[in-house]
Amino acid sequence: MRIVVIAVGRLRAGPEQVLVDDYLDRFAKTGRALGLPAAQVIEVDDRKGGGMAAEAVLIGRAIPDGAAIVVLDERGTQPTSPEFAGRLAGWRDQARDVALIIGGADGIAPELRARADLAISLGRMVWPHMLVRVMLAEQLYRAATILSGSPYHRE
Repeated sequence: MRIVVIAVGRLRAGPEQVLVDDYLDRFAKTGRALGLPAAQVIEVDDRKGGGMAAEAVLIGRAIPDGAAIVVLDERGTQPTSPEFAGRLAGWRDQARDVALIIGGADGIAPELRARADLAISLGRMVWPHMLVRVMLAEQLYRAATILSGSPYHRE
């Protein structure tokens, strides 16, 4: 199993990068005992300005063959953290790779959204894609703590 976070744009050094690195490091340490691999971040950047369609091509190249495709999209479902943890555990149990996709400023191309196995919304508000990275990294860590029975997540 591989877990890849595919994100449009480059995250510059700063507080968001510090948080992403911290949560993904925590996820790697907690997830190891649960059979969850460290998450890899793949940044794609369309420097030619081709918009969502060009970004979708770059994202598509980064998706592992046969991976469960999860897009973060404002139109997606809003699973609870335990539900997300359950999905992650299910993919782990199937030895299925997972691609978690964060689009650019204009979102994710409709044809890529249509390929998704799951669309997740982090709430009804729209978030900057750089903050979505932080929030997703935290949810990965939270999922690992839920699966491990850690008191980090309180219901």
